Amino acid sequence: MSACRDGARVWEGRVMMGGGEAAEPSVLRVALADDEPLARSRLRALLAAEPHVELVSEAASGAEAVRGVLQSSPDVLLLDVEMPAGDGFEVLRALPPESLPVVVFVTAWQQHAVRAFEAQALDFLLKPYDKERFRAALARARQQVRLVRRGEAVARQEALLSGLALAEAPLRRLPVKVDGRIRFVDCSAISHVESEANYVRVHVGAEQHVLRETLTHLEERLDTRRFLRVHRSVLVNLDQVREAEPLSQGEYLLVLGSSGTAVRTGRSHRARVEAALGLGSDSAR
Repeated sequence: MSACRDGARVWEGRVMMGGGEAAEPSVLRVALADDEPLARSRLRALLAAEPHVELVSEAASGAEAVRGVLQSSPDVLLLDVEMPAGDGFEVLRALPPESLPVVVFVTAWQQHAVRAFEAQALDFLLKPYDKERFRAALARARQQVRLVRRGEAVARQEALLSGLALAEAPLRRLPVKVDGRIRFVDCSAISHVESEANYVRVHVGAEQHVLRETLTHLEERLDTRRFLRVHRSVLVNLDQVREAEPLSQGEYLLVLGSSGTAVRTGRSHRARVEAALGLGSDSAR
């Protein structure tokens, strides 16, 4: 304890006024981890503009993030998902339970929203975010840190640990932007997904949603028992296949869902398509 002006006292880093505890912690210790230099620079500038905030660790990879948290013991971790040498979820699994800070995920990939919430992260910043959204997330984090310091947030930290296993499960719902909001689409309703460079077009009945995502990355997150790559640029929901018409040279024309959309398979995917749909050599003639 040390003396402070105007009759206030400092006790274990908190300001005490007239025997009562102040509402705000003296300093919020923050670590950030993002492999993009521009993203780190923006976070650094936003943090510098906030009162009672100290940046104690900065990392550009998963391994650096783990080392930084263990060495600096931050209150809050602003954590990117896609990073080299360990993604954000691997970072959390690598940290001892007693070293887990309050976690706010920061990423440009919409599909990570579901995983973040399933992992019980406190908040999720979807790039590009504005100053107001960042400040709202930081305010929530500050409130959660108060609970942690009082020993009132044990349940959330335990939920974070148990939720990491759930976050690794295949996606059940896919977040998509609709009219400025994020809608969660049931993956079972998706008929197929088409690749468009670094984007994908997700078909859900008569609706189409374009996501900033690669087909390969989305394929890794979807249920492999349900979704099959039938062409280098097309994923198909096997439950949505109504008909399969054999074409020449080992290709098929798949008729999907209630819309009756037809998708042509690739020759190099013939064996996988036939195995997944139970098509024998007789069926292909």
